[in-house]
Amino acid sequence: MKVETRQPPLTKQGSENDTAAVYADWLGDHAFTKTHGSRFAYIVGEMARGIATPHMVIAAVQAGLVGFYGSAGLKPDTIAAGLDEIEAALGKGAPAWGANLIHTPQQPGYERAVVDLFLSRGVARVSASAFMQLSPEIVRYSAAGLSRAADGSIQRSTYVFAKVSRAEVARQFMAPAPDAILKQLVSRGDITREQAEIAASVPVALDITAEADSGGHTDNRAAGPLFSSLVQARRQVCEEHGINADDIRIGLGGGIGTPWAAAAAFQMGAAYIITGSVNQAAVESGLSLAGRKLLADAGPADVSMAPAADMFEQGVEVQVLKRGTLFAMRGKRMREIYRTRTSFADCTPQEQAFIETALGEPYAAAWEKTRAYMSATNPKELAKAEADPRHQLALVFRRYLFFGAQWAREGDETRLRDYQIWCGPAMGAFNEWVKGSPLEALENRTVKQIALNLLDGAAHLTRLQARRACGENIPQSAFDYRAGLFE
Repeated sequence: MKVETRQPPLTKQGSENDTAAVYADWLGDHAFTKTHGSRFAYIVGEMARGIATPHMVIAAVQAGLVGFYGSAGLKPDTIAAGLDEIEAALGKGAPAWGANLIHTPQQPGYERAVVDLFLSRGVARVSASAFMQLSPEIVRYSAAGLSRAADGSIQRSTYVFAKVSRAEVARQFMAPAPDAILKQLVSRGDITREQAEIAASVPVALDITAEADSGGHTDNRAAGPLFSSLVQARRQVCEEHGINADDIRIGLGGGIGTPWAAAAAFQMGAAYIITGSVNQAAVESGLSLAGRKLLADAGPADVSMAPAADMFEQGVEVQVLKRGTLFAMRGKRMREIYRTRTSFADCTPQEQAFIETALGEPYAAAWEKTRAYMSATNPKELAKAEADPRHQLALVFRRYLFFGAQWAREGDETRLRDYQIWCGPAMGAFNEWVKGSPLEALENRTVKQIALNLLDGAAHLTRLQARRACGENIPQSAFDYRAGLFE
């Protein structure tokens, strides 16, 4: 295959006198790149449990992007080791990177431990995900970085990126922190009175990420209606609290796997874009090679919703890869069995056979392993399960769902059909677009090559659309863009 080499996307597209020329690093909000120290308004998003590896963060920053470490679900010691790796490569205090804080009300103390770690290590950016309402810990992280300069201006050393899919959640992050939470934080010595005073007048987060139809936890929202909803929410919140609307940036992620999707996001006014699923197949991904090969074969429709391990009983779902794996089908059937049965003994022989086939071992053996884990980590939950056979069934099913992701990361090919790979339709769209190009090969799919192709393509499409809007007749074929390799 002939490799097409492109110049970096700073090359002007058109003649020197072309007023419609567009640079890739002109796309998005310039305040975003200035504030966070990146060349491009583009985030390589955090993919949980270390799939967005420290190596991926380093590669993103070195390519002029913003990178977020997929620290959600990892133990604090593991997160600390990842921070060590990032700082060793980029230097202490380097801009354009951060880590993930996931809301975990079912794990008391976890959020606090992670925020303690981030603050002690000087992590300047945190992407907050799965929050339905503000927690004291995300407010603490935001407020702890507030101070006043000698001239009285407000300064920040900690930045919250709030990933949301609903306007009612976005409003909480756009508004100043609630007085009750600030008083609680002051009373226990987590922030100073001055920090609380400042936090009462400024947004909790200046960067709001609209999460449309994405992999993993998702509301499957369409990007256009979601983005416009958050724009209206920003106007309302800023009018209510006397905040400058230009201080709050709204970015867009979910479904962005081609230049057309990236260009559409920027045309809507997105301050920045964020990619996820397409990076999971990248060289720097923490996903196994076997898992990345499955992703590379996916089409736009090869995704499905499946029960989430962390909120199985509540019926919460995640979007996963369907092609090449039975995980979604098996997870859905487990959810239906849990909904209709009171225990494993209450299941029909056919249901029991299905369960043990999916588990890969007798139910009793699976329960003993689950029991041993819960005894060490959550005795209270174990006591509830031993008194309620239905809850025992739920814990065994949750263990299977959890290990589906673990097997995919580790590349256990004996459990290939049980891989849980978080994936949105953007992955399939990307695969269709790069077919026949250098990026079809997995070894060429680095976060840098993926990002520069998306950004350069978006700039190309934006320029053509500007010329069309000025009255020039642009043929449809001109709006094609082929992927290549950048130097």
